[in-house]
Amino acid sequence: MNEKTNKSCAGQDEDTVSIKSFLAGDKKTFDKLVLKYQDRVFNLCYRFLGDYEEANDSAQETFIKVHNSLKNFRFESAFSTWLYRIAVNTCKNKLSSLKFRLNQRMVRLDREKASDEDCRLTEIRDESLSPEAELEKKERETIIQKAIDSLPKDYKSVVVLRDIEGLSYEETAEITGYNIGTVKSKLSRARVRLREKLKGLI
Repeated sequence: MNEKTNKSCAGQDEDTVSIKSFLAGDKKTFDKLVLKYQDRVFNLCYRFLGDYEEANDSAQETFIKVHNSLKNFRFESAFSTWLYRIAVNTCKNKLSSLKFRLNQRMVRLDREKASDEDCRLTEIRDESLSPEAELEKKERETIIQKAIDSLPKDYKSVVVLRDIEGLSYEETAEITGYNIGTVKSKLSRARVRLREKLKGLI
C-alpha cells in the first residue's frame, strides 16, 4: 500500500470518527469536517459556477444539506465522495435555475477587476511568483475558467472532478452516477471541446 493510499485511509478513518461523534451528540465535531473540506468544496463550486459569490453560497448550502442529512450517511463510501456528490448536485441545480442563467447573461460594463480574494482558484497561492507572472497566471486561469463554463453540465462535472480535482475515474463515476465507460467518454469529448476553445489562447 503506497503513501497516498495510507493517507487516504487515515483521512477516511478520521472522518468516520468525527461523523460517529456528531451522530452521538457531539455537534462540535461537524466543525472539524467543515474546516477540513471547506476549501475543496468552495474550489469545486467555483469551477462549476465561475462566480465567487455563487460558489460561496453553494458551498454553504452544501454543508447545510450535509449537516441535515448526515444521519442518513451509511458509511458505504468515503465521506468525501458523498460530500462531493452533494456539492455537484447543488451546483447543477444552481446552473439549472432561471435566476442564475439570467444573472450570467447580464454583463456589468462598469465591474471592477475582481480582487485576489474573489479570484482564488487554488487553495494555496505560490508566493514566489513575480507580479508579472502572477498576472499572467490569473489571466490564464480566467481563460480556462471561461472555457470550462461554456461546457454542458455533464461534461463540466467530469472535467472538474477528474482533471481539476484529480479524483480517480471510480470516484468520479460514483459522484456523478455515471458508469466508468460513460465518464471516460464524456471526459474525452469535454477535453476535445476545451482544446478547441483554448487553441491559440494558451
